[in-house]
Amino acid sequence: MGRMSLFSRTADLPGMHGVLRDCTPMGKGFKRFKEGDIAVIDAPDISRRFAQRLIEMRPQAVVNIARFTTGAVPNFGPQMLIDAGIPLYENTGAQLQEGFRDGKKGRITEDGGIFLGENQIASSTPLDSAGAQAGFRDAQQILVDNMEAYFGNTTQFIHSEAPLLIDGIGIPDTGVAIEDRKVVVLSPDAGHKETLKNLRNFIREYDPVLIGVNEAADSLVQAGYTPALVVGDPQSMAAETLRSGARVILPAEPDGHAPGLERIQDLGVGAMTFPAATHSATDLAMLLANYHGAQLIVNAGSPRDLDSLFAQGAQASPAALLTRAKVGPKLVDASAISNLYTVQRGGGLGWLWAILGILVALAVIIVVVGTAGQGTFTDNLIDTWNNIALTVQAWFHR
Repeated sequence: MGRMSLFSRTADLPGMHGVLRDCTPMGKGFKRFKEGDIAVIDAPDISRRFAQRLIEMRPQAVVNIARFTTGAVPNFGPQMLIDAGIPLYENTGAQLQEGFRDGKKGRITEDGGIFLGENQIASSTPLDSAGAQAGFRDAQQILVDNMEAYFGNTTQFIHSEAPLLIDGIGIPDTGVAIEDRKVVVLSPDAGHKETLKNLRNFIREYDPVLIGVNEAADSLVQAGYTPALVVGDPQSMAAETLRSGARVILPAEPDGHAPGLERIQDLGVGAMTFPAATHSATDLAMLLANYHGAQLIVNAGSPRDLDSLFAQGAQASPAALLTRAKVGPKLVDASAISNLYTVQRGGGLGWLWAILGILVALAVIIVVVGTAGQGTFTDNLIDTWNNIALTVQAWFHR
């Protein structure tokens, strides 16, 4: 059953013994994993790809801090692990995170108790094939129901916002030169500051139009940039940002009411309203940039893909999908831009630096030699070369 726990007082305790290893994709113990260890992961709705990677590692068991299937999406990963004969334990919650130590020998009881020595650090729920299949069927039905509701909401949104989406009715004229320029729309998700940092070379090279959305506009100012536009509720932005010289766009209700207008008036800052049925300032910023002729729109800090649409289900905004369809080929995610500007460190370009160093050294030598004698630059080079040649000939005629 794997390496026995040094903390267990008897060798015949029921359950499963082994070394607990952190096997989340970024876990430190992932590379140190050995066949027969117990994989500890934090992977809700575990994917087929991750499940296959675990199978190849041949763990004695897999303990998931989260649920193998949460119901958000139907996923095949749990059944793959079970078909490979790997016992599964799930839903330990934060309790395991607090007591878990990577590389320690532990024990899992048949009912899902997780022990280090005689101390129980967490409880889990065993997951069998019947449970995995039931979870898959439930998630599948939930997804169908959510997508039916989502596309019903999308149809209603198109009815109300067709003039905006088709012909840009309601989009304000900002007075900012956007046509044929690149635009960066920075939105406030958890990693948007790091995203902005990774875009610094792109910003330096192309000087794009910077649009800050809600509190992400503060991040632009704090990083030393001056946004051309800020879009969102001014109550979420610092006074310094609103007074930075950026044009302020306030998302407004279809009737024209704009939340945060009082703050703008108190600060004495001018602003324009953007009436729309959507409450997403990011979507409005993209529509604005597209309407005014942006060449390229970099979406930084608010990624949207099919997985996130499935996860949000009926709560997902139809404007997000329709906006991205409207912008079409102009839209690029910031991660793609960052990858283009990231040079892998290593020896791949070392030979280029070596050649450059040699050329620089030769240039320095030529300049020194050419200016060291009494004659012209060319005569000095010829004299030096003749002296070197005579010296070498003398070595071979001794």
